[in-house]
Amino acid sequence: MSGEKSSFPRDLEIPRGKRTKIYRFFEILPGALSYGLIIGLFLISWISPTAGAIYLLIIITITLVRAIGVAVRTVQGYNVIRMAMKVNWHKRLADLENPHESFERRREKREWTAVDYAKMEIANQGIASSEYNYYEHIDNLREISVAPENYPKPSEIYNAVIMVAYDEGLETLVPSVEAVLKTTFDLNRIIFVLGYEERGGPEMEARARELLRRYKDKFYKFMIVKHPDGLPGEIIGKGPNTTYAGRALLEFVEKKKIPTSNVIVTTLDSDNQMSPKYLDYLTYEYIVHPERKHLAYQPVALFMNNIWDAAPPMRIIATSNSFFNVINTMRPHAIRNFASHAQPLDALVELDFWSRRTVVEDGHQYWRSLFYFKGDYRVLSIKVPIYQDAVIDETLGKTLKAQFVQLRRWDYGVSDVAYVGEKIVNKKKRRMPFFKLLPKFTSLLGGHVMLAAMSPMVAFGGWVPSLLNGNSRQLLTYNLPQTVSFIQLFASIGLFITILFSLKMLPPRPKKYTRFKNVFMVLQWILMPVVAILYQSAAAFYAQTRLMTGHYMEKFDVTRKVVKAS
Repeated sequence: MSGEKSSFPRDLEIPRGKRTKIYRFFEILPGALSYGLIIGLFLISWISPTAGAIYLLIIITITLVRAIGVAVRTVQGYNVIRMAMKVNWHKRLADLENPHESFERRREKREWTAVDYAKMEIANQGIASSEYNYYEHIDNLREISVAPENYPKPSEIYNAVIMVAYDEGLETLVPSVEAVLKTTFDLNRIIFVLGYEERGGPEMEARARELLRRYKDKFYKFMIVKHPDGLPGEIIGKGPNTTYAGRALLEFVEKKKIPTSNVIVTTLDSDNQMSPKYLDYLTYEYIVHPERKHLAYQPVALFMNNIWDAAPPMRIIATSNSFFNVINTMRPHAIRNFASHAQPLDALVELDFWSRRTVVEDGHQYWRSLFYFKGDYRVLSIKVPIYQDAVIDETLGKTLKAQFVQLRRWDYGVSDVAYVGEKIVNKKKRRMPFFKLLPKFTSLLGGHVMLAAMSPMVAFGGWVPSLLNGNSRQLLTYNLPQTVSFIQLFASIGLFITILFSLKMLPPRPKKYTRFKNVFMVLQWILMPVVAILYQSAAAFYAQTRLMTGHYMEKFDVTRKVVKAS
């Protein structure tokens, strides 16, 4: 498999070795802007304390607006996920097998009329319910009945699950496989592929063999695929392993003469546990969208599996990342491939699966797909969870380090700024309209810059103008720390809402913990400013500095997820 030639355009691959001047410019740009925002505060304040104060207040105001947006989107996203979890996706999917018959049956029972539908369209302008109302499903049945040749039947669709592993133990791997077994989707149309690393050693080999023994008769097919170490053209990372497993999947599908357009591929990390409704919901959305080949499907990643066992800083980060994903369900223009996601196999074959040159193959998959399909590509939110682990290692010290390692790897998604930026200025490589790409690029760049610079500026920026101008008695400068504190207090409304909904989304408290543990789940948020600076901001600066200096991250540092005994 490793010797196959890829049909994916070479000019869409991440460059290796020496970069062009344009590419290097865009690699330096995010870090330059992040450092520049902070240095600029000192320079402007030194020249004019009033100008420095105004500069900071603009930054703080942006933070306030974002905090309000976070609060609103958190409430909306939580409600949408809650509603999606109540839908019987298995029944809706079954209706698509004979859509005309299902549609007529409901009409005969007077379950639906055009007047009803019009009323519901008006009533459901609110974001929380419009996507999940029963009448939209009826409308899908009507549309499919008109042109059934454009829509595959559910009985023709297979779901392939590729789970990758390095050296994880059975205590991590088994629950992830068992979660797939609990799906409401037909197990006889699930192909499970465990892609494991040769560098995991004989212990990993033995675990893979044990999983094969346990589950070989549970699915349509359970495969184990060992990814050889040291293949040419590959970094040490998840992308090469997933791609190797994907090619083995393709060989099996072709051998069984299953059309690649009838196979949906979901990638999982070894600690991912999908909702039982996920595969039915995914298949439903795949069928009802005629442009399905140009879509990716993104479930909501919630880092809640072991949240009760994690240390307070890790719980804050896990919960914050979970709510970032919840919020993104309400921002279809901003959603990207992240962690577990799905794409049809025919699209993956054309894309040569995933990149083997980056440690952030999930987020990068969005951009390589966008350019390959010449801008005709988007990510559709599947608003049910896939649960993941918070970071826990053997000791608190190792856990604190492991969390930083994970965040700096995620933040290395800043490398996509250069990948996209080069195409902004190169029409041939862009392959899509300039003004369609520009807002996506500015959003990508601005998100990474704000992630790095915002927290330290909000925390300490209020003192800079007065410290650099000790004799200044200007009212704005003198009262700036108090003004910033007041704005921060107002912005904490967003944090309060996050705390409230984090408690709602927690899994049941393990019996080994008393109710007093709930108190710590609230008090831990006192650490939020420290965590934001020492982890989120510092990790972002680390990744951007590596990129600026050309010290590229080309090794996937696996984050350990120790499972604590009950």
